[in-house]
Amino acid sequence: MVETDRRVGVFFSKLTAWQAELQALRAILLESGLKEEFKWRSPVYTLDGGNVAIIWGFKDYAALGFFKGVLLKDATGILVAPGENSRSSRVVKFRSVAEIAAQEAVLRDYIGEAKGIEKAGLKVDLPKDDLAYPEELIGKLDADQAYREAFEALTPGRRRGYLLHFSEPKKPETRLSRIEKAAPRIFAGKGFNER
Repeated sequence: MVETDRRVGVFFSKLTAWQAELQALRAILLESGLKEEFKWRSPVYTLDGGNVAIIWGFKDYAALGFFKGVLLKDATGILVAPGENSRSSRVVKFRSVAEIAAQEAVLRDYIGEAKGIEKAGLKVDLPKDDLAYPEELIGKLDADQAYREAFEALTPGRRRGYLLHFSEPKKPETRLSRIEKAAPRIFAGKGFNER
């Protein structure tokens, strides 16, 4: 029997959009033998503790995401990056249950391939630190040793999330404000999008 997380049931009971589409994707993922968990406020499908896939409902579409999607062959060309700063994940977007049904065989193949990637222990080769630190952050790190230690203790992905957030504004005072507001989360070891 496939393990499921009770919080996923609560998640589905509260959905107002894309419920049928996400339920259809969930059924395919559960039939693949992946374990269902609840992370990042979404159903996540894992294999031996490794994240394989995730489902989301957005404003304009429902999505099936693959954490190591860049490693999939994508012979049909249905995978897209979920955002301009996405480096490893890839998603398939759907707007109806009929679209999911039409792609079901392909999705099953992609899920099988993603499971194989996880079983093999393959990793996405990401460049080290490819983002420049804004001047305001450099100043904060130089002036506040505790902030520096907390920031450097974050995982590379969490640091990257903050760097993207801090670097986005054009005005230095806005960048500095974001750096200051993020301090409690950074000291707690949390990423920009974590609760």
